[in-house]
Amino acid sequence: MSENKRIYQVDAFTSEPFKGNPAGVCILGEIASTSWMQKVAAEMNVSETAFIIPGTPVNQIRFFSPVEEVPLCGHATLAAAHIMFEKGSINRDEEILFSSKAGELRARLSKRWITMDFPAFPIKQIPVPQGVEKIIGVRPVEMYSSSYGWKLVLINVENELRTMKPDFNKMMKNDLGHLIVTAPSSETNFDFSLRCFVPSLGIYEDPVTGSANCILAPFWHMKTNRSDFIVQQVSNRTGVMKISLKDNRVEISGQAKTVFRATLLV
Repeated sequence: MSENKRIYQVDAFTSEPFKGNPAGVCILGEIASTSWMQKVAAEMNVSETAFIIPGTPVNQIRFFSPVEEVPLCGHATLAAAHIMFEKGSINRDEEILFSSKAGELRARLSKRWITMDFPAFPIKQIPVPQGVEKIIGVRPVEMYSSSYGWKLVLINVENELRTMKPDFNKMMKNDLGHLIVTAPSSETNFDFSLRCFVPSLGIYEDPVTGSANCILAPFWHMKTNRSDFIVQQVSNRTGVMKISLKDNRVEISGQAKTVFRATLLV
């Protein structure tokens, strides 16, 4: 591999460093092997690292957790778009078009916020499994599954969301390795809150999860008949997102902050 590959770390869904969700962004001049990208993602050891091959008009993008490739990642898409706008790879008044394994993704800049266009994923209600409270650390009011593989749990009290302590080993053994837990927000600035746990990808808790809103937007629309929400992910790092449901698509908006850049020598 050449010695002039740039890699960046960006804190996504925040305007402050050391908050939000850190993502790696690696811009490639040519297609790299899957094994090499996986090794770089493991070296970065953040929730996801995005690899971009710039193109005209479509940019290829792939996402890797420290242990495996994933088809879609919201905060890494936001981080990638942020770097492309920041570097001047694309004019600030243009839209970025990405081709991912989850389909077409778009991103545009509006003042200090980047808005991404993602697919919405359908959900269906499922019975609450017996004993699930002992596994995830909170009693579900309702439970759903999605076509994207996530399980979704609704609870009524945000403080329970903030204090819950899942048993990650038991989650893995009980098909709960991709879990979103959501509750109405107790703060007037936000409409609902969430936390995301992804032990199946080697991520016990994801600090801020843009792609979760591909499920949460249609869910909360079903509950409230509203289409626009301001969302807080109440992990230790916290993060803020604005989301809008538009037919079968979800617009997810966030801010980002570059933390460092480096040159890959391998």
